[in-house]
Amino acid sequence: MLRYLLRRFVFLLVSLALASVVLFVLLRMLPGDPANALTSVGATPEQIEAARHSIGSDRPLPEQFVHWIGQLTRGDLGTSFVSSLPVGPEVTARLDVTVPLTLAAFVLAVVIAVPAGFIAARKRHTWYGALLSGVSQLGIAIPVFWLGMILIAVFALNAGWLPAGGFPQDGWGEPAQAVRSLVLPVLTIALVMSASLIRYVRSATLDVLDSDYLRTARALGSSFSRAMWRHGLRNASVPVISVLGMELASTLLGAVVVESVFALPGLGSLLATGIAQHDYPVIQGVLFVSTLAVLLIGFTADLVQRIVDPRLRGRLSGGAR
Repeated sequence: MLRYLLRRFVFLLVSLALASVVLFVLLRMLPGDPANALTSVGATPEQIEAARHSIGSDRPLPEQFVHWIGQLTRGDLGTSFVSSLPVGPEVTARLDVTVPLTLAAFVLAVVIAVPAGFIAARKRHTWYGALLSGVSQLGIAIPVFWLGMILIAVFALNAGWLPAGGFPQDGWGEPAQAVRSLVLPVLTIALVMSASLIRYVRSATLDVLDSDYLRTARALGSSFSRAMWRHGLRNASVPVISVLGMELASTLLGAVVVESVFALPGLGSLLATGIAQHDYPVIQGVLFVSTLAVLLIGFTADLVQRIVDPRLRGRLSGGAR
């Protein structure tokens, strides 16, 4: 297992390095000049050139890349072209919104999807089992921004129970207001995510229900619940764990849409502002942190799979000999 962890860690570092190169190159290929955000309309070529020199965008691309990588190795995400403030603290401050939003939505989606998916599989021949499957199919087709606007119209504009958007200026210094601000965004993400997860949980459960080892356990006298707990749960959870990792990563990356709908000051709004202003350090900082989070989520999901499934551990040991 130690060799596997070391190998996976090296793979993570290599993937992060390749992602950094791709991110840097693609960002420089986008149209637009970041110096334009620092100069007023009608600026002279001399003023634009001076702005390029002040932010270093006039230097050769290899030199810019080496400078950026050097900053990353020191834990420095650079300095914003526009505000002249360090990007790292700004990204950290925005994570105070994005991380609770993502984790709360993920937990709620799992709480909804796991029992619903199990019931949809166990009672697949009943009307409510078919209804759960149909609702999950419908939920997958609903765009997250459209669902968000519906929830705003129903619970904020009509009922007035919850705020339509925004976040307290003091952030989590006003915990009650902060939680109320996240209720609708969390519900929006969780409903869309749970619709997808229900299908995977249902499929994994059906595989277990039709398995020989479960029928054998039942034939030997085990009750259905005992057989599922001792033999079925672990086998059903293995493919679901992989899906959960992908869903958590996609939720983190897709938070930009929900944050825009609800005007939340998270990573999504910071990224949108950076793109609008061609603020390369801000864009690079947000995307680098997001990429690192996605890679860590994938690493963790892979590790949990091997802890849960002895067959994977055995395959790993066999490959190590």
